[in-house]
Amino acid sequence: MDEKDEDPDVFDPNIPEEGPSAPPPGWLEDIHGYQGHKGGEDDNPLYPPPPAYNPQPELNRNTLVPNVRVPTVSEDVARDALIKFVESKWRYSSKPARNLTFKELKPITVYRYRLETYTETRTSAWQFESYNGQPVDGPQYGMSPPPWDIPVSMPPRYTDMVEKIRVPHSSFVKLCHKCNGCGRTRCIQCHGRGRKRCSDCYGKGYKRRHRTNQRTSRKTPCFSCSGKGHQRCISCHGNGYKTCSVCHGSQNLLHFIQLTVTWKNNVAHFIPDRQPDFPDKKFEKVTGDPFFVDESVLVYPIQGFPDREICDVTTKLINEHLNRFSTTSRILQQRQTIELVPLTHAYYSYNGKDFSFFVYGVENKVFTPKYPSACSIL
Repeated sequence: MDEKDEDPDVFDPNIPEEGPSAPPPGWLEDIHGYQGHKGGEDDNPLYPPPPAYNPQPELNRNTLVPNVRVPTVSEDVARDALIKFVESKWRYSSKPARNLTFKELKPITVYRYRLETYTETRTSAWQFESYNGQPVDGPQYGMSPPPWDIPVSMPPRYTDMVEKIRVPHSSFVKLCHKCNGCGRTRCIQCHGRGRKRCSDCYGKGYKRRHRTNQRTSRKTPCFSCSGKGHQRCISCHGNGYKTCSVCHGSQNLLHFIQLTVTWKNNVAHFIPDRQPDFPDKKFEKVTGDPFFVDESVLVYPIQGFPDREICDVTTKLINEHLNRFSTTSRILQQRQTIELVPLTHAYYSYNGKDFSFFVYGVENKVFTPKYPSACSIL
């Protein structure tokens, strides 16, 4: 080995190289009820216990649907909505909207079905922090409670939220797996030497300078390394080691199981696609009139509704939610809603030509596939 590459005053063979950031397999023991968490960084699902009862659909349960009047808009409301719409589009002139002649305002019945399934999911994973003498809630204080027995404060219903909880009696202290308890690790940039080969002279300590108009050259000391052939390692500031990035020099880690509780409102929508000229996606940004709301721990498919497609889709979506969420989560509540979303097809004429536009939602939004004229940019 080149004499320049060794520095016995800096290199310390007792300082280990960096280990893995996460504990290796087998580093941590299983805790009853949380098996399978052997140091991985990903959360592991904790399947809920079976419910104390198994509810069944009620036989001959007909949904009472109130008489619903299809909402309509007047010509003044339709015109104002169109003017507001075209004024938000810099290419459009409001003149056609102000001077059009209405031919027909045709209200259309649009039902929107919504199913909400509010779930609680619990996952767990090993976590660690630097140990600096803080209290250790370990197995000596008792057995860790099962994951679904740990009490939590539930947020308002149908509100998404995540809470992280340290599992009681799951903590213990162990030497840092990254530095083997040294508190520092060998610098991987300079391999613990505290210096690196000079990148300007490639470790030679000099450079060749060619004389002008001559073929001869002479050696001159490298300015970057002052002729030494090596430079101080910037990464470790010449120390040859770094403070351990995992334990931050404390040499020990406090390991514990972290329980993650996730509340989520899972929502499914359905609107029968019966208006080929109107894009259904527009309905996603507007509200309707919720004339029917059914809420329970588990809701059941709707029967007796005049729109048979709505009845069929309730069965489909409810079964999908049960199959998807009941095995990995705890279903806390379900709610199904039928809204009547206002939709009016407005037919009008302008300058002897026929056009149309849609007014939709309680907000009276406008969609128009074609508008009579656009402003010209000179």
